[in-house]
Amino acid sequence: MKVIKDTELILTPEKKVYHLNLSIDDIADNIIIVGDQSRVKQISKHFSRIDCVIKNREFVTHTGEYGGKRISVLSTGIGTDNIDIVLNELDAVVNIDFETRTINPKKKSLNIIRLGTSGALQKDVKVDSFLMATHGLGFDGLAHFYKSENIIDSKMSEAFIKHSNWPKNLASPYIVSASEKLLEKFSEFKKGITATASGFYAPQGRELRIKPAIEDLHQKMNTFQFEGNRITNFEMETSALYFLGKSLGHNTLTICAIIGNRITQKQSKDYKKTVDKLILAVLEKL
Repeated sequence: MKVIKDTELILTPEKKVYHLNLSIDDIADNIIIVGDQSRVKQISKHFSRIDCVIKNREFVTHTGEYGGKRISVLSTGIGTDNIDIVLNELDAVVNIDFETRTINPKKKSLNIIRLGTSGALQKDVKVDSFLMATHGLGFDGLAHFYKSENIIDSKMSEAFIKHSNWPKNLASPYIVSASEKLLEKFSEFKKGITATASGFYAPQGRELRIKPAIEDLHQKMNTFQFEGNRITNFEMETSALYFLGKSLGHNTLTICAIIGNRITQKQSKDYKKTVDKLILAVLEKL
């Protein structure tokens, strides 16, 4: 039986996973992840009780109960690099024995739902609406650091690369689908492909003092179609969430509040109110 080395799986003296500072008793099987630390409390204030509050770095976890079901809320910070930490460490908590440092023979599957904010890339996606990502389109390159078969949708990925004439000096875009189980559970939400950028400014087509390398990035994305699928919005976490979730055997889904439309140049006047409505809608479905 393979024993995982100390340098591969770093644990605290209390036998908790290093970055998240969590053990198996600290988290539920249903986990909501958010980027913003303050959004954890915005969600857990609706719980009937809170059993666990843990903070380490940007990672804040509240575990409690809503509607008779145990739920955890965890802040990830921004970006796919943080998602890499969060997904691997959540999986380690439930699927690795920290005493023996060996992988459990029976694997646990978590339901991990990301609630975020996002900018729309299609005119008909209205500000203050909710959008569920059927797929994550990654410009971040994280998936290419892992060996994993049949996770990436190669046909759709290749179609986008060809459509966009993607520059060869950038990471190759990859597309991964969401969990069918969670897509069905939240089927009433509007659907689309969510693009994941590796930054907020030029990687999302914004220009301050430096010109983006891809000046027509929005047009390349909002004109893409593949078997009825289109790219609807832009954010910074979904592709890694879907790739790692599917590779590790967890159910993952992103649902975003649309707080701006990059095509119509409209912005939400009260995005916090919109996010709170999304929180309640997701909690009720869970």
